[in-house]
Amino acid sequence: MNILLWHVHGSWTTSFVQGRHTYLVPLVPGRGPDGRGRATTFDWPSSVREVPFDRLRDEHVDVVVYQRPHEIELARAWLGRSVPGIYVEHNTPRGDPPATRHPLAGQSAIPVVHVTHFNALFWDNGTAPVRVIEHGVVDPGHLYTGELPRAGVVINEPIRRTRVAGTDLLPAFEVPIDLFGMKADGLPYPAYDLSQAELHAELARRRAYLHPYRWTSLGLSLIEAMMLGMPVVALAATEAVEAVPADAGVLSTKLPVLVEALSAFVSDPSLASQYGKAARQAALARYGIARFIADWDSLLGESPGTEGAHDAI
Repeated sequence: MNILLWHVHGSWTTSFVQGRHTYLVPLVPGRGPDGRGRATTFDWPSSVREVPFDRLRDEHVDVVVYQRPHEIELARAWLGRSVPGIYVEHNTPRGDPPATRHPLAGQSAIPVVHVTHFNALFWDNGTAPVRVIEHGVVDPGHLYTGELPRAGVVINEPIRRTRVAGTDLLPAFEVPIDLFGMKADGLPYPAYDLSQAELHAELARRRAYLHPYRWTSLGLSLIEAMMLGMPVVALAATEAVEAVPADAGVLSTKLPVLVEALSAFVSDPSLASQYGKAARQAALARYGIARFIADWDSLLGESPGTEGAHDAI
């Protein structure tokens, strides 16, 4: 199957393109947001083909995977024909969450695939067909050493997303913190913008992982940290309460509880390692890449017993 999708969310796409299909990613001059082409900081297989946007009409496309509303019109214009589509919703609703209608809520032709059950619950999906396919992550391996008595945090654009990402909570913690992510400079913490492989290697050297997000679908960095073998401390908000079992980390809405937990992990390597091993097992069991790919193949009508699924797209 030939699948057209935009390079929007690098980590999610890295997992999605691990399937057995051919993946076409548009390229525009200057590699702008509507045509970044192949990733340069993620390891994508050769089945991902970079195609100039003005040559997409020459390509056979079986299905389009949308991730932003305007991509529906882009696909029509660039392909010059109608192609079945699926919409992936990565984000939690903004504004008044329980009352926020999804951009595709008023139609029934394009299924909306939410990456968490929390997303599906909080969006008003209207008449759109809804499916939940939870995240899957390529196993980076048990890289954890915890050799540095510091906490690692992954936040892209932590200044712009201060309250959403919980950047404003960081000063409350009583341990040294290293900040990883894009545009993470300008804060009183060592900041690192690394490729995915470099991020995994460096993050695994930190004693514990802090996930201070107030409002997010479910950060893939949290799952990746768990797979690395890191103990986690996170706000008991959104889907994190489903992702992190009690023996893998500490979740709470009480900031003093989180501060105490992070200090305990950073000061006790044995405790951190114990929780980190449980975190890895939990993440592998729920967010393994094989399950993720199988779920997508089922939706795409490629797996045995799903004949006709493609017709419903």
